[in-house]
Amino acid sequence: MRAITIDSHGGPEVVRVRDDAPVPVAGPGEILVRVACAGVNFMDIHTRQGKYADSQTYPVRIPCTLGMEGAGVVVAAGPGVAHPAVGQRVAWCIAWGSFAEYAAIPARLVAVLPDTIAFDTAASAMFQGCTAHYLLHDAAALTAGANCLVHAASGSIGQILVQMATRMGIEVYATASTEEKRAVALARGAVAALPYDDGGFADRVRTLTGGRGVDVVFDSLGKATLRDSMRATRKRGLVINYGNVSGSVKDLDPYELGEAGSLFLTRPRLADHMADAATVQRRADDVFAAILDGSLRIDITDRYAFDEIPKGHARIEAREQVGKAVAWI
Repeated sequence: MRAITIDSHGGPEVVRVRDDAPVPVAGPGEILVRVACAGVNFMDIHTRQGKYADSQTYPVRIPCTLGMEGAGVVVAAGPGVAHPAVGQRVAWCIAWGSFAEYAAIPARLVAVLPDTIAFDTAASAMFQGCTAHYLLHDAAALTAGANCLVHAASGSIGQILVQMATRMGIEVYATASTEEKRAVALARGAVAALPYDDGGFADRVRTLTGGRGVDVVFDSLGKATLRDSMRATRKRGLVINYGNVSGSVKDLDPYELGEAGSLFLTRPRLADHMADAATVQRRADDVFAAILDGSLRIDITDRYAFDEIPKGHARIEAREQVGKAVAWI
């Protein structure tokens, strides 16, 4: 079968586009899926670079097939799997192997798709949608009347966070690197969209909130923004660092959290919030329902053919991607 694989970690040069990869076999607790469409994500870059080489949360090891999000049809079930059934349409994320014609996926990570959700929509919504869902409902536990700051608000997760939060009655402030990207955040419902301004966003947020700061900051950038995110947060507020696109913060003293106003800081991961099939299906159902009722819009800005997937990764790595990219397998 066709597959996009890596045998070592490194730059784009380690990626192999293969026509001779073996078709996987569904093992215990797994299903075999004929992949129709796959999401193209920054996590693919991190996988290639080796950022999960020692991870226990995401135990992806080389050699491996890239692609951690997809949608397709179940063609076989491994021992012990009664659901989903052969022939059902499904979607998944944080299970590697989607950049291939067939993928063996843990059944507990799969959501059954409603007939009204197309494969490309599912492959564009599963990872970022479930991430935004747990960040808002579980990690932050925000309710109507609260406020928050969303970094990288024109990105795939950022856009969904803005829309979901606005739908819940939460006031959203946003940051993005260009005027074009800030316009996207405003269009999704943010009350203000700010440049990063070398950390100046924190002062602007303080001004806009009457000196109080926001209840929660959703920070996917890490090193470049985290300390200023703390400055933008109210006393006893929460900073959620759910990504390290700009690099990891390796020198943070907990004392700083006290000095910033007795803040809470957490570094959650989606895997710990997708612990079983019922939770995966519940989150996916909420995301798909919002898409169908029109309250959640996910723009698929790029659609790639199989051989073009490395091109999509290059665009993401160069920070040129706005919205979501998918690949037809």
